[in-house]
Amino acid sequence: MKAPNMLRSVLTFSGGTFVSRILGLFREMAIAWTFGANASTDAFWVAFRIPNFMRRLFAEGSFSVAFVPVLTEYKEKKTQEELRELVSRTAGTLGAILLVVTALGVIGAAWVTRGFAPGSIDEPVKFALTTDLLRLTFPFLFFVSMTALAGGVLNSFNKFALPALTPVVLNVCMIAGALWLSPMLDVPIMALGWAILVAGILQLLIQLPALRNLDLLTLPRWGWNHPGVRKILRLMVPTLFGSSVAQINLLLDTLIASFLIAGSQTWLSQSDRLLEFPLGIFGVALGTVILPTLSRHHVSTDREGFTKALDWGLRTTLLIAVPAMLALVVLAKPILATLFQHGEFTAHDVEMASMSLAALALGLPAFALVKVVAPAFYARQDTKTPVRAGIIAMVASMVLNAVFIGILMLAWNSPIDAEAGLWARLSTTPGLHMGLALASACASYLNLALLWRYLRRDGVYHAQPGWTAHLLRLALACIAMLAVLWSGLSLVPDWGDLAAMARVYHLGALIAAGGAAFVVVLFGSGFRLRNLRAP
Repeated sequence: MKAPNMLRSVLTFSGGTFVSRILGLFREMAIAWTFGANASTDAFWVAFRIPNFMRRLFAEGSFSVAFVPVLTEYKEKKTQEELRELVSRTAGTLGAILLVVTALGVIGAAWVTRGFAPGSIDEPVKFALTTDLLRLTFPFLFFVSMTALAGGVLNSFNKFALPALTPVVLNVCMIAGALWLSPMLDVPIMALGWAILVAGILQLLIQLPALRNLDLLTLPRWGWNHPGVRKILRLMVPTLFGSSVAQINLLLDTLIASFLIAGSQTWLSQSDRLLEFPLGIFGVALGTVILPTLSRHHVSTDREGFTKALDWGLRTTLLIAVPAMLALVVLAKPILATLFQHGEFTAHDVEMASMSLAALALGLPAFALVKVVAPAFYARQDTKTPVRAGIIAMVASMVLNAVFIGILMLAWNSPIDAEAGLWARLSTTPGLHMGLALASACASYLNLALLWRYLRRDGVYHAQPGWTAHLLRLALACIAMLAVLWSGLSLVPDWGDLAAMARVYHLGALIAAGGAAFVVVLFGSGFRLRNLRAP
């Protein structure tokens, strides 16, 4: 069978994800316009972030990186009937476990809220609202995890378009909830909870016809003792930390942010959403596409193919992630003002969200590179090594949270604040959420550095020729882009004073000019499209 073209697969996945991310931006705009940034939106983001975190941990994190290599091994070496049996037993086992977890989450929603948002305990209305929303959003974990299983099967057969487009359903449902359903409810924010529940069901249903076309739509069956399931579970357990460090850090940020000034949860969520735009389109796409490819090279003991595929992934990731990082840092405030400064979302909210976006964006290259480097371990069914790196990075992030928040508190306290207690200062000093974003960015680089060290130690990767020229071209192109962006920003000193359409026009022109400068200098320094050709 002819090996799939990785660049074509990445573009297919990225195209679907691009549509989803565009709708995701409209979703965030609809929520910001309708609800603003306040205690009720903070309650919603906590209630959504908890099952969403578990989804990324179980579905897109540890489960996917364990399931895809085993599925690829069965696909390459076993019969169709054995492959069907693996899918059936995996779906039954995962589904049963998730049903129990979901039931416990719904029943114990109040205790979960206490555990992950302790800062809301002293605010009975906010605490009750978070708990009610969590009961609606928690079942999303079951449906979206089963959707991820179906997506993993499709990805293994190089069917990337449908899994990439599936999140569109969630964004459409949430937009409808914010704009259409919320005015009909006594508690408008509850509309978003109902939207998430409906979206989870629909996302799973649209995957089923594609599985049937592959002759892999089977009834789920319990399979705890099935050798393939046992292997998946053995690989999966260690990766519960290693593959989802960023998400664990985000959840810890949620806990800490519950003690900060009202709006902090929302500002962090808006920043994370904008960071997910380039990270999801390219970083996740590269990681998703490269895992089956690396797994296939490992199964066939093609060491040269393995290292070439990984080298291509690293170069492509840097080519996208570095300019995206610089653009997000420089344009944080104009982007947020253009997208969200309408309705209930004020100029103060833009200022606060831009602080965390710029800080979080500094870690974008590391976030993206981890998506490419980690599959090099998972493809070889080595899930323990990334765990060590992940746990170290997570502990470092927790320490850095305290360090950065302490530094910012000392730097920004007024004389009145200095007389207040620690908890009072945490809940009244604006901007402390920036410390959480900085800590996450720094921890991502530590995680990447450790993974890189282990990768070189194992001797499975050897840099291919041309890296010096690649990095030099990238540096020159980024310098040209920054020069254009800074020059353009100097022409509009206060973005918030512009009319809505003027912001759109100026931001579009600025991004186009910066992108054009990057491309012209990149190609002018010798880069060619054939450099992106996958091995």
